[in-house]
Amino acid sequence: MRVVAPQIVLALSALLCARASGQAAGQASGQASSQDGQGVAAPLADQTLLPPSTTPSQTIAPDSASPAVQILRGFKDSDVKFDLASLMDTLRDKRHEGWVLAAYPDPKTSRPLIGAGFTLDLPERQHSQNDLLNPHLFLEPSSADLWQAAGLDSDRLQAILDQYADRLAKWKKRRFRQHIPALAPQITDEEATLLLRISAVQAIYNARAYCRNFDRMTGPQQMAVSQLVYQIGVNLVRFDDFLSLVNEGAPASAQAATSAQDLDAASDTLASDRDYWRSVQHTLMQTQWARLYRTRAIAVIAMLDPAYDESPATAEHLVGASLRPAVLHRHHGHSATLKAASTGKSRPHPRGHRKKARSHNEAS
Repeated sequence: MRVVAPQIVLALSALLCARASGQAAGQASGQASSQDGQGVAAPLADQTLLPPSTTPSQTIAPDSASPAVQILRGFKDSDVKFDLASLMDTLRDKRHEGWVLAAYPDPKTSRPLIGAGFTLDLPERQHSQNDLLNPHLFLEPSSADLWQAAGLDSDRLQAILDQYADRLAKWKKRRFRQHIPALAPQITDEEATLLLRISAVQAIYNARAYCRNFDRMTGPQQMAVSQLVYQIGVNLVRFDDFLSLVNEGAPASAQAATSAQDLDAASDTLASDRDYWRSVQHTLMQTQWARLYRTRAIAVIAMLDPAYDESPATAEHLVGASLRPAVLHRHHGHSATLKAASTGKSRPHPRGHRKKARSHNEAS
């Protein structure tokens, strides 16, 4: 048996202690530098982006979330029959501003928008449920609540709003919109996607409140109603014919179902009743929204067709053949255009124009 010299044992012990001490010091230093690097955002004048090391979930204390925030954050993708990602992709309206990572003014109201059109300054609104047979309530939280539900820091929202107010006062709406392509980002692509997702979830939640048979619809039909809520918002309450038919006019078997077996049968009945859904589509085709935003309306209304999954192109063609575009007389002014589109009547020519035309005819 070999005997190890005491000097060697002492040397090995010293080396191990030194190595352990160095590792502990390195870990402590790394933790300190990590804490120093988190939560420090660049000034808004440069870029108001969260540091890459800060994840959205770290910015909200669960016990400080409002009831609306808790409801929205409790949504699961399995709560609907369609792919939420597909709805989000559709809501990125690339035909207009599309995807702007800095606050910019709404062309009509001048309210600050960001991302795919997320409104930054809406207050909480009361929206009563007048359908006694629908147990789902409406959810109309403030922009600040939606921002928090998306997992973003409230202080950053206020900073963005402050800079927006300064720019709007300086540039006014028209010039501000001209600067949109050159605006420096204030949020990241990921954060804009989170805002879009939480807005889509709110639209789904309110779609259930508008349509008592929402859970019995097909995936495309659920997606269509959710798009309507997202695009039209609280003004959807004015679509009386549509809401009356989609609720009161549903097949009797779909409304009377109670047991699980009956619910399955009711869903099948509701989904396969083509005459019923053609009537629902017709109510939307008669609206001013469908005439003014024809391309968008065709895509949404077509999804209500029970056969949409079989051929989306055919469903859209059928709607497009029936939905005529609005007749716009731009030389009469914007107000006349909207009136003509909503009433279907053309504005008579001014007296001077008629007199000039009569003189021309007499001369010829």
